[in-house]
Amino acid sequence: MNIQQNKFLKKIAILASMLSMGIASMAQAAIVGVEDTTFNLVAKDGYITSGDGDSLYMWGYSTTETHNNGLSTNGGMQYPGPTLIVNEGDSVTINLTNEISILGKVSIVFPGQKVTATGGATGLMTNESTGAADTVSYTFTATHPGTYIYHSGTNPELHTEMGLVGALIIRPSTDPETTAYGPDSGSDFEVENLYLVSQVDADIHNQVELGYSFAPADPSHVNMSQQKPAQWFINGRSLSDDLFPDFAPWLPTQPYSALVIMQPGDRTLIRFVGASRDTHPPHLHGNNGTIIARDGRVMQTASGAGADLSVSDNTISVVSLATHDVIWTWTGKDIGWDIYGDLVPNCVDLVDNHTGAATSGTPYSPGDGFDDEGHNAWEWCEDDGKPFPVVLPELQDMTFGGFYSGSPFMNDNGSLPPGEGGLNLWNAFIYPWHSHTEFELTNNDVFPGGMFTAVVIIPPTP
Repeated sequence: MNIQQNKFLKKIAILASMLSMGIASMAQAAIVGVEDTTFNLVAKDGYITSGDGDSLYMWGYSTTETHNNGLSTNGGMQYPGPTLIVNEGDSVTINLTNEISILGKVSIVFPGQKVTATGGATGLMTNESTGAADTVSYTFTATHPGTYIYHSGTNPELHTEMGLVGALIIRPSTDPETTAYGPDSGSDFEVENLYLVSQVDADIHNQVELGYSFAPADPSHVNMSQQKPAQWFINGRSLSDDLFPDFAPWLPTQPYSALVIMQPGDRTLIRFVGASRDTHPPHLHGNNGTIIARDGRVMQTASGAGADLSVSDNTISVVSLATHDVIWTWTGKDIGWDIYGDLVPNCVDLVDNHTGAATSGTPYSPGDGFDDEGHNAWEWCEDDGKPFPVVLPELQDMTFGGFYSGSPFMNDNGSLPPGEGGLNLWNAFIYPWHSHTEFELTNNDVFPGGMFTAVVIIPPTP
């Protein structure tokens, strides 16, 4: 076993202990970000921790503002930049100041927004901050809800590689806590997560750190033609760091987790953001996801049609500098046996098992798992009461893992030898979510690592 794999196993052991203590329940149903109409961002440099324990020199946007979970990076550089959360109709102002001493100019562009920029120097794409005493203000009206990216518009190939990227979320004016695009858009959700994918070529970062300072604002000292990434990230972290909670204290510049925690039947909204040069294909084990929107626009034939042009797929091609909104849910559909091991009262599917059309028209309230007549929404009812199709061998003939509960059923403990199991007190089902470009599951060509996280499906609490 190599050193990196040993470190990975130690991290997994720490994560398992945290899960068993319930610390991961800190994960919120809403995306962690800064909620405001005026944001004061500063471009700073600093370092992040890569999946193999290396330290990488980065540029990033920072803020002293508090996130909606009450925590903050206290003005330190963070990767990716702060997730900016505003409401439809807001007049939004972002003030940017450059404090990267070796960098001559920096800016921000906001694809999908009609922006007015004032102050600073006029750049190729937008106004640029030229130093610590030079602030640029970007203003726009948040006219359309959705998921968007923001990034530097100054030498963007180099600046996005170095980390000057982030996500912008515009919540709808109606039902902002339960829909991504408002009523009749097909975007209802109970849980939402950010999934910003990016890549790093450490050689470029070393060139910037060691040589760029000899000729500030001269990108010719960095050879982008030889760009070849060897590390991949989700929300600025790679496996196994991306499984830990938001604002883990040992990752001070990488505040955002990528672990998805949900219950059966939850409509989970995943906001995919492509924050690098290449296209990346996250692969969702456990079920297909339904792509309902791209670049802040619902995939529909007409307003109110409800994402009737949506696409179901188990692999999402996240294009460079584009966004994709995906609804993912899980009930154990077609697994072929009862995942709870017993009969569930009032088990009535909310959609027709074959056509996918709505049935009785008794909608369930988001979050409580039941419709107005008490029917549950968290089991695939055709499998209710079906026995587990395999006879488990005797304990002496089995090999156990720390996350095995001794039972094939959710929310049910089984027999285990002394000292075995015990790290999955939720009795949850866990599926890997990872890039389907398999070399992106490594850190510097060493597996495991890279663009790899998980969804944890915890038992329902009706």
